Amino acid sequence: MTDQESDIETDTDTEATTEPNDEESTPTIAVTGAAGYIGSRVVVELREAHPDWELIAIDNGYRAQVDAIGDVEIEHVDIRNRNRLEDALAGADVVCHLAAISGVDDCEENADLAYEVNVTGTNNVAWFCKKTGAALAFPFSMAVLGDPQSFPITADQARDPLNWYGRTKWIGERSIEAFADGAFPAHLFLKSNLYGEHVVDGTEVGKPTVINFFVNRALAGETLTVYEPGTQARNFVHVKDVARAYVCSAERLLEQLERGETGTETYEIASDEDMSVMEVAEIVREAASAERGIDVDVELVENPRSAETMVEEFGVDISAAEERLGWEPRESVSESVRHLLIPKSDS
Repeated sequence: MTDQESDIETDTDTEATTEPNDEESTPTIAVTGAAGYIGSRVVVELREAHPDWELIAIDNGYRAQVDAIGDVEIEHVDIRNRNRLEDALAGADVVCHLAAISGVDDCEENADLAYEVNVTGTNNVAWFCKKTGAALAFPFSMAVLGDPQSFPITADQARDPLNWYGRTKWIGERSIEAFADGAFPAHLFLKSNLYGEHVVDGTEVGKPTVINFFVNRALAGETLTVYEPGTQARNFVHVKDVARAYVCSAERLLEQLERGETGTETYEIASDEDMSVMEVAEIVREAASAERGIDVDVELVENPRSAETMVEEFGVDISAAEERLGWEPRESVSESVRHLLIPKSDS
């Protein structure tokens, strides 16, 4: 999600001002962007996995989809306001930083806002962690890679973002590396293309990802439009699987705090499903017919994104996350599409 030069000079040799929790204390985990697509699911997964942990949830309301998650109230905080942010995060042992302007189109249309949130806001979060010693988990997009030339993809491949979204995320990645050195442990997630919906306290939470887009068009009986050439591949990972990765990350980060470790570790968060956009459209078309009796066409249309990645394979090496975090993807595209298509009363 970005390529950045840090706006804040840091003394990475400064020692953290707070000590990590001892074994008797209750961890406090903070989630920024907690009212959004991923953040709300992260709060759900954290609460289910560790009901004894204290949770801090903040969001500024931009693209928010929920107001509260179970017993966790979401405090209205903008990460661009550093003083307000630090007050809200006070006492956090781990910060899962999910607040962002995400998506190529949103970042292009709101370039200044994307910079302020994805760059300045991320610096503010990282600066809090440097001052307090809190650990940090931060996602950056496959968009930082541009057109990858070798597969499977790993996080150590060269960065060459093709759009402003990718550049802002790249900047965030580099900035956190500088802040974390000698100060706090951080996990950086090279995250592939999300899909799927989830439910939070009865509210369906979703995002117009390509798979969700196709499903919604199929339900409306509309043609599934695929950008040319259709052979461009993506790796698809379900939002629930991504949220579980943050739980695994928080568990490891707490252990690293206990050991006094600092610096960054990078993990690939993806699945083993790297299919072409046309293949996805065909899965949706066939499922719509089988599950709902809806017949829709698939049509190639002119691609408006001249800088879109056009590779025909998109395998990702997730062995680091499997081995060190104990995480693995569980959801599948075909089953998730079927679930999205069946009437809600039957699900």
